[in-house]
Amino acid sequence: MNVAELVEIKTTGTKNHKRRKLWLKIFGGIVGVLVLFMGIVFIVNVICNGVEKKKIESYGQYVNVDGKKMNVYIQGSGDQTVVLLPGQGTPTPALDFKLLIDEISPNYKVVVVEPFGYGLSDETEKERTTENIVSEVHEALQQLEINRYILMGHSIAGLYGATYVNTYPDEVLAFVGIDSSVPNQPGMDVKLPLKSMQFLQKSGLMRLFQKVSGDPYKSLAFDEHTKEQMHLFSNQVGGNPTLMNELSHLGSNFKNGEKLTMPNELPLLLFVQSNNEHNKQWIPLHEEQVKQSAQGKMIPMEGSHYLHHTKYKEIAEAFKEYMKQIQL
Repeated sequence: MNVAELVEIKTTGTKNHKRRKLWLKIFGGIVGVLVLFMGIVFIVNVICNGVEKKKIESYGQYVNVDGKKMNVYIQGSGDQTVVLLPGQGTPTPALDFKLLIDEISPNYKVVVVEPFGYGLSDETEKERTTENIVSEVHEALQQLEINRYILMGHSIAGLYGATYVNTYPDEVLAFVGIDSSVPNQPGMDVKLPLKSMQFLQKSGLMRLFQKVSGDPYKSLAFDEHTKEQMHLFSNQVGGNPTLMNELSHLGSNFKNGEKLTMPNELPLLLFVQSNNEHNKQWIPLHEEQVKQSAQGKMIPMEGSHYLHHTKYKEIAEAFKEYMKQIQL
């Protein structure tokens, strides 16, 4: 090997070494920027959480359940009582149902129970099985001496409600579902990325994503103050350990309840999203459930899963008309 070749090899090696150093610097710079970015997002989230927590306004009243405080909101003073149960992970049930409550409460006493981990209620380390959740909601109602009522619920409340009405048949006058889950619906054994969800919440990335994705309440009829409070609750409550535990039990809760049916003698009214593109069996599943009741009725409605955000007037009117027609 001559001198020229040796010089060329050395030069090439030097160039490769410099190129590697350059790439390492670029990579290190990118990592540094990401770390700095995540640090800023985390610090901003911590500061915002502290500030926002002081802005949250109380509502309702606390009852003692299992040694903890469960929040219950009551509006109206009608002869009959409607007990409202929220969908999975709803940050502030009492405010989420506000539009519907305002329509129903002139004729009924409306009671919103916020399960542990929701709204203003305490968190709990007790496993979020259907049985525990149902028992705790019932205990809250017992503490308030509410013994006869119409059970109305959104989404996952359809699963919990099926257990509830079979456990306390002498108390529930009727069940009303707002795009409620059906115990035998397929696809509920999916494994959820719970750790990733918790990371997004704790790191502040979830707050950032919500900020850039726009206001989900913007076009809805809530007043501005209520919208502000709902955003505050979403940042404070979303992803807490109690709600994460409930999500971890989602598959097993559906599995354990898949054979549940509604009592034949129980009046059953279901408001169901008619344009559910993710589950083409959504309407047939609810049609099948309605047949379980001698006084069953299903009302399809076009809208989002949160039908009570946009169809609250229609739901209230149809509900009141149904209650006039049935035999209790």
